[in-house]
Parts: sequence; structure tokens; C-alpha cells
Amino acid sequence: MVPVIKSIGVVGAGQMGCGIAHVSALAGYKVQIYDLSQDRIETGLATINGNLARQVGGGKLTDEERNAALALISGSSDVNDLAPMDLVIEAATEDESVKRKIYALVCPVLGPDAMLATNTSSLSITRLASATDRPERFMGIHFMNPVPVMKLVELVRGIATGEATFSAAKEYVAKLEKTATVAEDFPAFIVNRILLPMINEAIYTLYEGVGSVDAIDTAMKLGANHPMGPLQLADFIGLDTCLSIMQVLYDGLADSKYRPCPLLVKYVEAGWLGRKSGRGFYDYRGEVPVPTR
Repeated sequence: MVPVIKSIGVVGAGQMGCGIAHVSALAGYKVQIYDLSQDRIETGLATINGNLARQVGGGKLTDEERNAALALISGSSDVNDLAPMDLVIEAATEDESVKRKIYALVCPVLGPDAMLATNTSSLSITRLASATDRPERFMGIHFMNPVPVMKLVELVRGIATGEATFSAAKEYVAKLEKTATVAEDFPAFIVNRILLPMINEAIYTLYEGVGSVDAIDTAMKLGANHPMGPLQLADFIGLDTCLSIMQVLYDGLADSKYRPCPLLVKYVEAGWLGRKSGRGFYDYRGEVPVPTR
């Protein structure tokens, strides 16, 4: 029997977690955000409020729909508040050790029939599932960033994921009015398996002096009709996230074509992580982003 999902727990009040909460509440689900930091929760709730207001301003939502969604979202730094949730989605940083600690904290408070999912963009679902007490009720539900805008969700089953869990996840994604694509449990799945090596190659093109930041991004926008240049996109994703996904590909597939570019490593070591830190391949501290190379 396919479980009925009425409530969604979200672990992590960052950009992805808040986006998942936003779209879930709009679809009528009761949402509980959990984060260790009360400050992050308050910032996240304010972000959701602002994003919903922008959708009202753009004519995509009514005030009533926005207020109804906000009324369905709560935030808490007490893990026990996740206890009644039907599906809990972990949206923490792309670090396996962090995710394992979260599962050790969350699993004991969940009901025996509750489903657990990860928003990982690259890590093994089978391996993460083995760190939980419910591998048959665990799977990957990978949203794209920014969640309210992007229409795709990758569904990834681990070796132990049950058919009922997969069916319930498909129904949840359909109710969000998003398109699900099914990926096998290989490093970085479909989107990032293709996208991140392209970004890494763009960074090598910069590293080797083939073109400047501006030349590379302009070339791909106008020459390949991409809406955003690869270096601009890397800054948007976060250079630390780009590096961690390339490392997962390199380690998991043992192929030198996935070797992270040394320049990407250097930027991350400098703390130049892109938009979120104010500098990456562009400097965002002024009125207009300026290339840093």
C-alpha cells in the first residue's frame, strides 16, 4: 500500500530547505522546518515570506494563497517536532558525515512508518540509507535550485528502497506540479553528472588561459544559447558544492576526466565560494558583478 503523505519535515533552513518548504506548503502540505540554529530558521522563514510576496507581486499567486502557505509552515530547533511528520527530507550541506549525524539524530524520533529522503545532489543513496534505521523507506528526492522556479526533481532509489516509498515520492512530486525524472544510484545522478563536468571544463578553460571569465560566459550564452554562463552558474551553485560534486564523481568513477580543476580548489581554499560569500569567479560586493580574472 502506498503511504499517504500529509506532512513534510525539512532538515536544514538553508536555500534548498526553505525552497522545499515553500513549494510543499503551496501544495497544501503541513511543513515543519528543523535546524540547529534558531537564527537560520528565522532568516529562512523571512526568505520564504519574501519569495511568496514576490510571486504575489508577479501575479503568480493571490494574497490568500500566500497566507494559506505561510500558515502551514513552522520552524523549530527541537528535533522532536519532526516526530509526527509523514516524510522528512534532509537538505543539509553536501557532506556525508554531516548527513549521517543528522540521520542518527532524526531517526529515533520518527514514527515507524515515516519516510526519510535526502536532497543530495551526488552522494550514494544506498550508502546513506545504510546509516538509517529504515533503508526500505529511504530514497533520494533531489530538487533543483532555486526550488520554487525549477520544474525538475530527480528521484533516486537505493538498492533497498521499497516500491511503496518510490510510489509515494512520485505522488508527492506530482502534487508539487513538478516533473520527476528517475535516475539510477550512480555518482551525481543525471543532471550533475552532465552539468558539473561542463562547469569544471569551463574552469580549466579559464585556468589554461584560453579565455577570460567574461569571454567564456559570453561564448556559452551566445554560442550555445545557455541562459547563464558556466562560471556565473558555478558562482550561483556555490564553488564548494561544485568541488564536492566533482570529488564524488572523481572518487566514485575513478576516471581522470572528472579531476577537479586546481583553480576551483584554489578558489574554495580562499573562501571565494561564489554569490553566497560575495566573491567567486565574479566579485559581488559592488553594484554590478565584476569578473575576478
